Amino acid sequence: MTRKVLIVENLSAGYDGHEVLKNISFNLNEGEKLIIIGPSGSGKSTLLKCIVRLVEPWKGRIILDGIDVLDPKTNIRKVRAKTGFVFQSYNLFPHMKVIDNIVLPLRVVKKLSKQDAYNKAIEVLKIVGMYKFSNKYPLQLSGGQQQRVAIARALAMDPILLLLDEPTSALDPELREEVLLTLRDVAKRGISMVIVTHELDFAEDVADRVIFIDEGVIVEEGNPWDLFYNPRNVRTRSFLRTIFRRMGERNL
Repeated sequence: MTRKVLIVENLSAGYDGHEVLKNISFNLNEGEKLIIIGPSGSGKSTLLKCIVRLVEPWKGRIILDGIDVLDPKTNIRKVRAKTGFVFQSYNLFPHMKVIDNIVLPLRVVKKLSKQDAYNKAIEVLKIVGMYKFSNKYPLQLSGGQQQRVAIARALAMDPILLLLDEPTSALDPELREEVLLTLRDVAKRGISMVIVTHELDFAEDVADRVIFIDEGVIVEEGNPWDLFYNPRNVRTRSFLRTIFRRMGERNL
């Protein structure tokens, strides 16, 4: 029987009285790669942040690895220790070397010894091809290199779930491809992943399932081939037509 890593039921959330997510429900199986697409402002980033309570949901249910995330008695630090979160803007400490950006959360969150934390940091930096930059500072790196360090930091937590929020949106095309190649390699490692992205070629390569969100609701979901090439919903078709036009290829 396939184990469900994540269960989201009837999730609603928003800001300042404005509802952004409206009764969102989906499951994620162990090892599954779920891609979330949708226009800006549709609630994609809010959804990821709700999973680890960086945004507090208004109502609903989130179960991560059997833990009720929204239960007031749940230690949210333990929940976050089970996940790795990669943001749009890297979120590295500029005053700390690359390797120390990875060692610190391992020491604080995972309570590893100094030596074990350094060994783990070296391991994940090698995975993303950034080991030779271990003693550089983030501002000495390109945007793509910084994002690869952020991916390494997330992997270092040995997460059961990796959350990535538009990991290439701040990068130019050359650097974007550098990060996407890294993520393709990470996807092969069997980690459960939820990825918000507009990179449809990447989504087609790695996704087991794609969800299209618009105005805070799930409009359509399915495998990437069916959703990209034979969308059932008119709104999905319109959104994809715009994206493909920008890519200069494909017709719906």
